[in-house]
Amino acid sequence: MKITKDKIKELYADKRYQSYFDVGLFFVLIFSFHFLYNLWNYVLDYWPLKGAVDKLFMWASGLLFDQSTWTLEHIFGIDYFTQGRTIGFLNNEGAFSYVTVAPECTSLKQWLHWIFLMLLYPGPWKHKAWYIPVGLVIIEFTNVVRVVGICLFLRPYPNDFSLAHDVIFKIMFYVVIFLMWALWNDHFHHKRVKR
Repeated sequence: MKITKDKIKELYADKRYQSYFDVGLFFVLIFSFHFLYNLWNYVLDYWPLKGAVDKLFMWASGLLFDQSTWTLEHIFGIDYFTQGRTIGFLNNEGAFSYVTVAPECTSLKQWLHWIFLMLLYPGPWKHKAWYIPVGLVIIEFTNVVRVVGICLFLRPYPNDFSLAHDVIFKIMFYVVIFLMWALWNDHFHHKRVKR
């Protein structure tokens, strides 16, 4: 069977297959950006914007640190101390655990993921104009939840930093992005297509 442009359009118009195309496009865009970002970061060292990107990372990590310590103190009432951008606190074993909010901890990569995804994914531009910034705020909020969550996780499980940092809360980031995309896809992209 020969696959033609018309056949693909016909399959996409069939409601039974539409979600496969949508999720497929989501993953193509997410993985494409991931590889482009890694190329820009690891191979090109953020050329030609290295100085500006470094300043943005420093600013964003300071913001994340301030938001996270405020949340630990005012929402959870956790006693902690800081040194630079490191948060120290007593864990349940009576020793101290530490979480450092480094520039790499910021949500800048996820912000760029979101912008790239939303700019290239179909949908009405009048809604993208407000939905993209709202998504950036949600991603920043998610990152605060991530840092605070790691701190709270390390209190009972002080030896499981990698599990919290590399698995649980990293997955949470992409689940949030996926859910925001799914909301966009169902309520804005396909709503427009139906008209």
